[in-house]
Amino acid sequence: MKDFARKISLIVTDPVLRGRVLFTLVALIIFRVFSMIPIPGVDPLRLESLFAGNDFLGLLNIFSGGGLSNLSLVMLGVGPYISASIIMQLLTIMSKRLKAMYQEEGEAGKKKFAQYSRLLTIPFGLLQSFAFLTILERNSVLPALAPFEFFTNMLVVTAGSVLLMWLGELITEFGIGNGVSLIIFAGIVSAVPGIFGQLLFTFEQSQIPQYLLLFALVLLVIGGVVIITEAERPIPVTYAKRVRGSKVYGGLSTYLPLRLNQAGVIPIIFALSILLFPQTIATFFAQAQNDIVRSIAAAVLSGLGNTWIYAGLYFVFVVFFTYFYTAITFDPQSIATNLQKNGAFIPGVRPGLSTAEHLSRILTRLTLFGSFFLGSIAVLPIIVRALTNISSLAIGGTALLIVVSVVIDLVKKIDSQVSLREY
Repeated sequence: MKDFARKISLIVTDPVLRGRVLFTLVALIIFRVFSMIPIPGVDPLRLESLFAGNDFLGLLNIFSGGGLSNLSLVMLGVGPYISASIIMQLLTIMSKRLKAMYQEEGEAGKKKFAQYSRLLTIPFGLLQSFAFLTILERNSVLPALAPFEFFTNMLVVTAGSVLLMWLGELITEFGIGNGVSLIIFAGIVSAVPGIFGQLLFTFEQSQIPQYLLLFALVLLVIGGVVIITEAERPIPVTYAKRVRGSKVYGGLSTYLPLRLNQAGVIPIIFALSILLFPQTIATFFAQAQNDIVRSIAAAVLSGLGNTWIYAGLYFVFVVFFTYFYTAITFDPQSIATNLQKNGAFIPGVRPGLSTAEHLSRILTRLTLFGSFFLGSIAVLPIIVRALTNISSLAIGGTALLIVVSVVIDLVKKIDSQVSLREY
């Protein structure tokens, strides 16, 4: 407790830390202000009925940071930027040039890679805004718009998404934590008072067992995410002794920490984005004039509307993206090369290729367990809801997973900043 009070005191008294925290808070307040300003012509009653019991729109609302539920200027949230980032990450598999830019060209390459993601956000924003505005018109949430008015709304909504992308990057650079994750986090947390108020107004004594199950599930998800996020496998590393002049260097033993889940919450966000994409397209074509197109769209919506099919696909995508993102962010070959250049080796393993293969085997086993555990936590609320019929539990489980992961990452970033100031 004393250590916590000391860190809070340092954050308040240190001008640099205080400035970073205040910058983050101001940026999130600006986001919340824009998320409360609706686009013109919204029918609130039809909007509320459209969202009632619709898990698809509920998941989209998570990514919009709560802006979709009232059709605000930032109704798309950071969704287009996330979609663009996913496409760019997938392209690194097919393009050696992009892979080299992201992994081998250092900070300059990563900046260029990020710039491509920003540029790709604009066409994704226009495409998603066109689809959503069309869906909202068909459901009479918005009045029939003239072509110019429709295009103007598309530009406004896309500009709102680009604004959030810019705010997120400013938070990452001048604030504390990952800006895009914090924007999603802020949107989820802002809905908590309304959820508790709804539970209080609709409370019945017969639902006490369901509420207890919900509470136990929340504790299970929090505990599981914390365990997976913090668990790591230490790989012993020894530095060989080197004599330079009259001084002896090396001879030390340390360890290389390999996390059980190297990817963090990114696989959840990627998996949900991939699952939402076909649903968005199918919803758009659900009322098409062509019978074949309409039947295909209905089949897609029916398949993804099945709880067990949806949960199975969700689990598979979480496992896949955990492996995928880990492979992109952690390269055993480069780690082995760096160890060899610095005169370090893993006891019992030859330097170079053998070290890379050894790290790869360990990482594969760790990622297998971590991805299955993460996927199980992700789909557990969906399965429990299907068995108990507790409304919106699946959305709550996904949101809770994101919130806990973001909080853990934020606490670590704050601790690192505090430690840096202390030194």
